[in-house]
Amino acid sequence: MSGETSTTAPERLEPKLLSGGNPQIPKGEGDGPVQAYIAAMPGWKRDVGRRLDGLIEAACPGVQKAVKWNSPFYGVADQGWFLSFHCFTRYVKVTFFKGGALSPLPPGRSKHEDVRYLDVYEGAPFDEAQFLDWVRQASRLPGWLA
Repeated sequence: MSGETSTTAPERLEPKLLSGGNPQIPKGEGDGPVQAYIAAMPGWKRDVGRRLDGLIEAACPGVQKAVKWNSPFYGVADQGWFLSFHCFTRYVKVTFFKGGALSPLPPGRSKHEDVRYLDVYEGAPFDEAQFLDWVRQASRLPGWLA
């Protein structure tokens, strides 16, 4: 070695996009990993991720966040996780882990009786008031402990 030091900054590695364009983000607790996931969401889905994250924070101040299984999770301390979302090719799927207890029911069915989904498509109408209501309801239910 000649004793010279490099003055170039390390290259920022872009997250790998998995099937459907879902970002592969290392699991982690807190807002940082969730924001990294959102920043890596491709195209129009990034704006959806920002919007969902902001609405969830507005409906549930102090919400706990984590990235698990390449998806952002939202929960309440000592109650567990109540919601996550995930990128697919043509939409972003919001999962309400206890969605079967919400009123009205979120539209997407699951093979699991308790789970309900909301699929968000590019340019499709999105009822923010209804979403906020579901988030508030879901945050008051015992969540998924994973």
